Amino acid sequence: MELSIVLPCLNEAETLEVCLKKATKFLTENKIDGEVIVADNGSTDGSHEIALRNGARLIHVPEKGYGSALLGGSNAAEGKYIIMGDSDDSYDFTNLMPYLEKLREGYDLVMGNRFKGGIMKDAMPFLHRYLGNPVLSFLGRLFFKIPIGDFHCGLRGYSKDAFLRMDLKTKGMEFASEMVVKASLFKMKITEVPTILRPDGRSRPPHLRTWRDGWRHLRFLLIYSPRWLFLYPGILLMLFGVITSGLLIMGKITLAGVVFDVHTLLYTSALVLIGFQFISFFVFSKVYAITNGLLPSSPNFEKSFEYFNLERGLILGVIILLSGIALTVNAVLSWKNLNFGDLDPTIILRQTIPAIMLLTIGVQAILYSFFLSVLGLKK
Repeated sequence: MELSIVLPCLNEAETLEVCLKKATKFLTENKIDGEVIVADNGSTDGSHEIALRNGARLIHVPEKGYGSALLGGSNAAEGKYIIMGDSDDSYDFTNLMPYLEKLREGYDLVMGNRFKGGIMKDAMPFLHRYLGNPVLSFLGRLFFKIPIGDFHCGLRGYSKDAFLRMDLKTKGMEFASEMVVKASLFKMKITEVPTILRPDGRSRPPHLRTWRDGWRHLRFLLIYSPRWLFLYPGILLMLFGVITSGLLIMGKITLAGVVFDVHTLLYTSALVLIGFQFISFFVFSKVYAITNGLLPSSPNFEKSFEYFNLERGLILGVIILLSGIALTVNAVLSWKNLNFGDLDPTIILRQTIPAIMLLTIGVQAILYSFFLSVLGLKK
């Protein structure tokens, strides 16, 4: 069998039949050996009967969620290629040939692009069209370098082999983002075709919830990109903290009549600590995700275990810790020279604040080295 057309369904009795007739017409007119699958997610409005009456394969998916329905339908698909599309009659199932042609050319994932194909009046809510989709698609391109203009188009095609290699996990609306991200991470061939979006034919509100599902998409993009979630913010915080702390250690700074002194040094030192923790969490999350199969490995990741091991981490941590101890001893000697009397805070804090910062980072580096070794035991 060449093609399986999968329709997720949850109480779509108003529009399911017209979608099934269009999909069947497409297969018949183009003489394609295929099937139409309805992945039902617990409908109670007669969608089951409509699916069977129109010759579709009915797959019952008890676990609720858009992603769950598509996972169930795609796993059951017998075709070499799969095209998924919503059951609300917003996409034209008689015009699937551009998708199938791209799949035949060897592409693993063929995305629809509604912004290129055209969005008819009242087909997409204002917030989705001008804020949600553009922003999330931009972040997806930025985080993962994927040349796709519409991350959330509900009409897309993929090979069964690519679907199995993606090993998709999410159960909700973020399934749409996971598919694109996983395809990119696994270096699959991705392309897009213009797709027209029409107003759906339902009288009830859609299942999609703007803010809840938008957050779930954003959350997924961040979790699957530890570089943007942890590494880049951590580097910025550490750089800013180190530079400003270095200047404040040498003396107070006056900008536009505002004096920045040791009180500011306390906060800039905290930025260094926070930045170090951000970078550490980037390393932890990357190692955990790769060793547990959530992200694909890479040559750089394999090489990192050759250079960054427990012993080197311990040596670095001890050096930082000893630097903090040295500054602490110097501060105590300065106090001793005053017969352990009153100290000038603006002087002594320029020694003790960096000392505490180095002591903390040194201890964290030692502990994190052991923890990283535990995470990397599989290596």
